[in-house]
Amino acid sequence: MEFNDVVKNRYSCKKYSERKVDRAILGEILEAGRLAPTAKNLQEQHIYVVESEENLAKIDKATPCRYGAPTVLVVAFDKNNVFTYPGGQRDSGIEDASIVATHLMLAAANEGVDSCWLNFFNPDALAGDLGLPDNEEILMLLDLGYAEEGAGPLDNHSSRKELSETVSYI
Repeated sequence: MEFNDVVKNRYSCKKYSERKVDRAILGEILEAGRLAPTAKNLQEQHIYVVESEENLAKIDKATPCRYGAPTVLVVAFDKNNVFTYPGGQRDSGIEDASIVATHLMLAAANEGVDSCWLNFFNPDALAGDLGLPDNEEILMLLDLGYAEEGAGPLDNHSSRKELSETVSYI
């Protein structure tokens, strides 16, 4: 798919079919995340692929927003392996994991796989339920799967401000 088509046509899927994502396609999506840039190339991300009924139930307990997706990617980062920016007030963990997550989301769309970025959950509680290491922080969850027949973007999906309202040349 052309990149502009990927960006224009991707939407947050809110209703998934039971069809699972093929392993080879999932591998392509995960590879796109692996190739994402990170500060100082620290690659502090860790992606957990959740497909077991047991762990999907833990995600369902943490959020109402899985929408029946058969696969959920948990995007986390190692808090002890981040670059601290000058001034010491910020580090690269959240932004690097966000770049990785965006690569995953766009790669999914490119492969014809629907997705939804989730952040409506308590990351510490979910990390505990999933048994993640203490040094890792969950940034977000990415639902993956195929839209149920008749599903589509929300009504306001195409509503965008004019470029002049969001960009200034200074």
